[in-house]
Amino acid sequence: MRYALHGKVLIMTKKLTWLILLILSIGLSACSLVSTGKYTATFSSAQCLPSFPDKDGWYGGDGAYSIKLDKERTLWLFGDTFVANEKGRKDRIGMDVVMGTTLAISTCSENGRFNIQYYIKKKNGKFVSSFGENEWLWPQDPFIINNVLYVPLLVVKAMLDLKAPFNFKIVRHKIARIKNYTPADPLQWTVDYIDLKEAILPGIEAFAATSVVVQDHVYFYPLYTSVKKTAKATGNILVRIPIDKLDDPADSLEYLHKGGTWEKGLVPDKAMIVLVAGVSELSVRYHADDKKWVAVYMSTKNNGDQLLYQTADKPEGPWTKSKVLIEKIPEIDPKSPRYDEQNFCYAGKEHIEFARERNLVVTYVCNSSENFQQQNNFIRRNLFLYRPVVITAIIPK
Repeated sequence: MRYALHGKVLIMTKKLTWLILLILSIGLSACSLVSTGKYTATFSSAQCLPSFPDKDGWYGGDGAYSIKLDKERTLWLFGDTFVANEKGRKDRIGMDVVMGTTLAISTCSENGRFNIQYYIKKKNGKFVSSFGENEWLWPQDPFIINNVLYVPLLVVKAMLDLKAPFNFKIVRHKIARIKNYTPADPLQWTVDYIDLKEAILPGIEAFAATSVVVQDHVYFYPLYTSVKKTAKATGNILVRIPIDKLDDPADSLEYLHKGGTWEKGLVPDKAMIVLVAGVSELSVRYHADDKKWVAVYMSTKNNGDQLLYQTADKPEGPWTKSKVLIEKIPEIDPKSPRYDEQNFCYAGKEHIEFARERNLVVTYVCNSSENFQQQNNFIRRNLFLYRPVVITAIIPK
């Protein structure tokens, strides 16, 4: 299970990533200004609100990126996932974990009921990742261009010689390309891959933390940590690729630099931090009614105890200061029955395909820093942990 690259967990690994990114973001969090506000955060039964029941072998997963495929179907992408053939499990003790990516398809009935089916790939009778035969791949923010579905992926390498939880690293980036996603069963889709090995420059921790298509470019908001001591910076920068160069992007990436210029190379001294989030999972979505871009992400402070947001008129900003969308996350609140001192939360993001008027639909995931190999730990005893938590929230005018 990934460990929040600030946003992913490897049950053993996700913690990992989260802890790494948390450390990377301490300096940023200490100096960023977060203004608080009063926002409504309630569950709604009047709309098709996502939920993630245990079924089809799925017993909790990471991340939860989503994208609308057509008028009826929404694709969900999860990171490392608890799986079991038995139905009706009440805990995860002894349960296997798919290290990588699992998929689900949801629909909404005419009466507003949310329906979801998980499609977990099997090989030789065992559940396996949806992407990559011999690779450990975590999903990032998908997008569709010219009826082709693209799923950015992080290539993860286990580092057995390192002490847990810091026993993995992100080694490459890929994009899964799916030219025909019309079959109802995602396991029938044909997938090939675009390797970004030669395109991603040093300092990029997670390339497609979120992705948006704007006119003739795809914009990405990578988590970036400067590799130059004289230009210390951590945050989310902005990169774009021309749509007509997407299938062979190595020489076509443009980075936004200070002063608003786009350049082919990434210069640490000139790199523009467009979002102070400093996370590897977030969402940036355009709200047409307000003519605003909205970024949603989980705080990197206090184990992820708040869900934050920023707004802008343009994808490159300038973005407003961080404001609180959800002030108290139960899994991090000592007064909540969901609390445990080793809990941490991440992967905050909006799912705009379920929005109604000014109501945002957002998810986050919480994990435990306990060693998941121990069968009687908190995350294995409690099914509510390590699965997308769905909340609706209102941003006031």
